[in-house]
Amino acid sequence: MRIALQCALLALVLLQGCGGAPRRLPPVAAANVYVVRAGDTLYSISWRNGVDYHDVARWNGIGADFRIDVGQQLLLQSPSGAVAGAVPRPAPRPVEVPLPVSAPPHWQWPADGVATLTVGPPSGAPGLRIVGATGAPVRAAAAGRVVYRGSGLRAYGQLVIIKHDDTWLSAYGYNSELYVAEGETVREGQKIAAMGIGPGNQSLLYFEIRQNGRPVDPQRQLPPR
Repeated sequence: MRIALQCALLALVLLQGCGGAPRRLPPVAAANVYVVRAGDTLYSISWRNGVDYHDVARWNGIGADFRIDVGQQLLLQSPSGAVAGAVPRPAPRPVEVPLPVSAPPHWQWPADGVATLTVGPPSGAPGLRIVGATGAPVRAAAAGRVVYRGSGLRAYGQLVIIKHDDTWLSAYGYNSELYVAEGETVREGQKIAAMGIGPGNQSLLYFEIRQNGRPVDPQRQLPPR
C-alpha cells in the first residue's frame, strides 16, 4: 500500500513538472530601458544614450509632439533586438524607414579659443574642447530651435541642445549662463550662453555635432580658421 502511494505521488510530481506551467520570459535588459525622470526630454535622453530621438520615438510609439511622462519606461533599442519583455506603453514594430539625408547646415565656430578634439567624458563621443575666457560668448553654430537647456545631463554642466533640422543637432556644454529657452528659434551666430568652467578648472566650451543621433567630428563640419 505504501509503495503504491509513493508511486502515485511520484507520478503526480512528474505530471506537474511536464504540465506546462507558464514559462516566464526574461525581462528587457535594464541597460536597454530608461525610466523618465523630472526634467528629461526625448532629446536629452537620446543624446545621453547616443541614439537618434526619431528611433526612440518610433520604438516606443511616441507621437509627433515627442511628449514623454515622468516614470515612463523607454526602450533604447529596437524591439526586434531587445530581450522579450513588457514595458508600459508597448512599442509597435513598424518597418524601419531610413531617415532622409540632408546637407549639413551652414556651420560657424561657436566660441573663440583654442580648440582640441577630445574623445571621452562627458559622452565618450568626439567633441571639441574650446578653451577660452569665463563669460565669453557662446554662439549658435547654425540656425535652429532650442530643444533642451538645463543641467540634467550632469557631465555636460549647463547645456544647450539645438535642433537644426531632422538630421542635425548640436550641443554646447559647461556654460556659466544660458540666454535661450526651450522652443526658442535661434539664428546662426546668436549668443546663446556664456562660457563657464569645465574639467580641470578650465574656462571652456564643450561642443558636439550629431547626425541622426550619431556624433561626428566637429572639425570636419566647421569652417577652417
